[in-house]
Amino acid sequence: MSISHIIGQHMFIGLSGHSLTADEKKFIVDNNIGGVCLFGRNVAEPKQVRELCAELQSLRHKQYEKAPLFIGIDMEGGRVHRLKPPFTTWPPLRKLGDLDAPTVSFHFANRMGLEMKAVGINLDFAPCVDIFTNPANTVIGDRSISSDPEMVAKHASALVRGYIKSEIITCAKHFPGHGNTIVDSHEDLPVENVDAERLEACELIPFKKSFKARVDMVMTSHIKFPKIDPDWPVTLSETFIKGIIRNELRYRGLIITDDLGMKAMTSHYGADEVPVRALKAGVDLLLYCNEPDAPPKAFEAILEATAQGSLKKEDLEESYRRILELKKTRITQPDPLSMEEVSAIVGHPDHLKIASAIANGQVPDGLLPE
Repeated sequence: MSISHIIGQHMFIGLSGHSLTADEKKFIVDNNIGGVCLFGRNVAEPKQVRELCAELQSLRHKQYEKAPLFIGIDMEGGRVHRLKPPFTTWPPLRKLGDLDAPTVSFHFANRMGLEMKAVGINLDFAPCVDIFTNPANTVIGDRSISSDPEMVAKHASALVRGYIKSEIITCAKHFPGHGNTIVDSHEDLPVENVDAERLEACELIPFKKSFKARVDMVMTSHIKFPKIDPDWPVTLSETFIKGIIRNELRYRGLIITDDLGMKAMTSHYGADEVPVRALKAGVDLLLYCNEPDAPPKAFEAILEATAQGSLKKEDLEESYRRILELKKTRITQPDPLSMEEVSAIVGHPDHLKIASAIANGQVPDGLLPE
């Protein structure tokens, strides 16, 4: 097995449109790319989404280890909601916090997950477990369940379990918490002057609960905490990734970066430096969402760093094994369902009823306990 095959599995890439281009197919196959992230530009109606996912998964048969691809999407509910009607429209997480009924949160995630799974999406970059501690924070706002860490933790656990029940891979974000920031990391690098004690007493509580609920992935934030690591933001910080996530919290799942094309990264660090530094810090997966030229450049930078010895091949191999193990255990049926089955699941009347009740501040009728 070549180092190229190993590097490719660590990478997520974005796509340009509703179907794969010849160049995208070639890049995914030739470089053994591990996953893709779908955005609004990639999704239309259920048939198109299903066909795109089927086409993506067919590429695995031409890859080195023939492992299924991660097909991820941002589906939180509310304003972060890539799949449009006839998919069920889910309200923001704040509505779940207002209701404070964990069984409802479980069903919210479970029914949303069933619709994604039907069309072939196997990973949701959710739940958002940030605590809304700063009312001036428009980045997170109603994406947060609550300003109370225990409330966020309780519902985060229910959401994780709901997604897992629907066979969707889950990802708690944005570690160690984006709920206090004013600066949007899409635009610049947020700096938070809180210490480790504050994170322990507040922000880390929902992450710990998500880890206990067996969340599959945790996503790092592009935030700098000078009192904890004066040199690096979380995504590039060994202090946070190896020190806190792995050693202190003993998390054994996958660690994925937020989009490395955000200005929090690109305005402050070199394009060659970022992927190498993130892997060195201990992340497993690199997320490149929007810039088509970025993944090939990152690939070459990582290849060069391993050749020079600044990145250890054995560390990448260990991470590679973790990635393949998760795929093996959690993507047991990579291909989408038949279009007939998709039509029966997407926008199901029960799902619409549940979503509508939550949006209107009511506990839906007839929900069975988890």
